[in-house]
Amino acid sequence: MPPSPEPTGLWPSPQPLWQASAEEVVSAVSPRLSGAWRLLLLGDGSPTRHLQSLTGLEVEVEVIAMAPDPQPGGEAPPEIGELDPPLLRRQVWLRCGPHTLAWAESWWNQEEAERHLQERNLPIWRSLTAKRAELYREVDGLAWVKAPLLEAGFGQPGPYWSRHYRFFRGGREFTVIREVFAPALERWLGPAAHTPS
Repeated sequence: MPPSPEPTGLWPSPQPLWQASAEEVVSAVSPRLSGAWRLLLLGDGSPTRHLQSLTGLEVEVEVIAMAPDPQPGGEAPPEIGELDPPLLRRQVWLRCGPHTLAWAESWWNQEEAERHLQERNLPIWRSLTAKRAELYREVDGLAWVKAPLLEAGFGQPGPYWSRHYRFFRGGREFTVIREVFAPALERWLGPAAHTPS
C-alpha cells in the first residue's frame, strides 16, 4: 500500500536505492548511461525546456503540495542544510499532453519562495527567469529511487532515475531541486542504462 501524504499534504521523498555525486558519475564507468540520458541528467539545462523540445508539447505543472518543511527527512539532499530556515517544500507533476514525464520537489527558504513562486503552476525555470535574471545551476547528484506514489502517477513500476541540483544567484544558493524522470521518456531518449550496482 502506498505511503500516505504527510499531514501537510507533502508526499514522502523517494527512497534512494543507489546514489552518487555528479562528479562520481562523470568519472566512473558505472552506471553506463546512454548519451541522451547523460545530457538530461547531468546537463545544466532546463528540464522543462528539454521535455517540451522532446515532445513538442507545452509542459503543464500540477502542484501536489507546497507547505512548510521544518524537518526534512533523511532522503532529502544534504545540500538543503545550506538553505536558511524556515524551509518550504513544493512538489509537482510535470506533464506534456497525456504524458506524465517527471515528478519534482524543491526546498526553499520561505521568503525566497514567496518572492519567486508567486504563480504556483508555472515551471520554476520560467518563474526564476521571468525578468531575465542570471542563474547558475549545479547538478549535485544522481540516484536510482523508488516510491509507490510515483508508480501510480507514472503508470509504470520503478525504480526511476533522479537527479538533484541547486540554483545560485549572485554566488548564493537559494533552492535545492530533486527531479524524478518517468520511464516513458525512453520513447524519445531510448533506453537509459543498465541498472546501477
